[in-house]
Amino acid sequence: MRPDVGELGAIALWGITAIATVLLSQDSAIAITPRAALYLALAEAASAWIFLALGALSSQLLPTRRSAASAAATLLGISYALRLLADAGIGLHWLIWCSPLGWVEELQPLTHPQPLALIPIALLVLIVGGATVALAEHRDVGGAYLGDAPSRRTHRGGVRTPLALSLRLLRANLIGWSIAVSLSAILYGAIARSAGSTITGVSVTQLLGRLGATGAGTRAVLGLCFLIIAVLLAFAALGQLRALTGEELEGRLTPLLVRPFARQRWLAERALIAVATLSLLGLGAGILAWVGAASQHAGIDPATLVLAGCNLVPPAIVVLGVGLATFALLPRQVVAVAAVVIGWSLLIEVVGGIGASNHWLLDSSLFHQMAAAPAVAPHLVSDLVMVGIGALGVSIGLWGFRRRDLESE
Repeated sequence: MRPDVGELGAIALWGITAIATVLLSQDSAIAITPRAALYLALAEAASAWIFLALGALSSQLLPTRRSAASAAATLLGISYALRLLADAGIGLHWLIWCSPLGWVEELQPLTHPQPLALIPIALLVLIVGGATVALAEHRDVGGAYLGDAPSRRTHRGGVRTPLALSLRLLRANLIGWSIAVSLSAILYGAIARSAGSTITGVSVTQLLGRLGATGAGTRAVLGLCFLIIAVLLAFAALGQLRALTGEELEGRLTPLLVRPFARQRWLAERALIAVATLSLLGLGAGILAWVGAASQHAGIDPATLVLAGCNLVPPAIVVLGVGLATFALLPRQVVAVAAVVIGWSLLIEVVGGIGASNHWLLDSSLFHQMAAAPAVAPHLVSDLVMVGIGALGVSIGLWGFRRRDLESE
């Protein structure tokens, strides 16, 4: 990635966020000044700038896009976990300064603005960006500073079918998302009781209510936390779609399909792996959130949280279905389309949380359609409709993939 492209992207990201934030600030229900809105936009874009820089650096150090993305995602997960521990109310608040996401939190744009927290953010972006440019100038095209080992042991066992091959290729992806969702769930469960006991203000209760987590206490906090895990599951579906399109566009799928193996079967197996992965992640999130909550004697029965975990899966199934339907027609645009679905749904949910009330807009968000369980009971009808939409998308993908030619980069 050229540095000028990254800079323009970062500026555009802040500009778009700033325009949207300033426009929203004109709502009488929000009532913040344009200056405060611009500072809020800066805080919102700061984390993206940080991980844009770290991702660019990893792309210079590591040999493949997959390994670079995995390294950047690992750093994001570590930063998120440190910030979560710092905010858990267990005497580890000093960890906030060990996480770039903690620096962003310390900006406190709508409460007590602390512009000094911009200093470590700016230093990190400038240092990492400068290192990326320096490495890019001395790196060969297609090369990497941390290359693959010159030789690897050949693993012949366990890859006798295309399904087994798919599982082997997706192994790192599956392990990474399992760790991220599991750690998030157990940490959220562990902090829910202490965080719930601090919810006393009317404004905080109203905010949680707009996000669907009605009431107060442990269940309201978990309702909000499970919304975040639902976003993680949606991105896990996006990761599956990225891997799917990568195999075709990078030419790895062709040697498999020239053999007597139906292409629809390959896609059906990949869809099955994705659905099974998302279902297990949702179920595991519910179980581990109960483990964390039980460790703090939160008093929530396991069945409630297991059901809430299963409630996280339908939005991710819709993302998967939309991506596979796109795969049937525009394989190069799959990731972009799925990312827009996630981004729009998240944006509308956040806008709804700060006061917007247009029900047509709110209904277009997958995360608004999902009930904020366990704060409220899951909406079975909405969940079934989302699963049905996802199944329709998978069907369209299977039908269309059989009729089009393979593409490559």
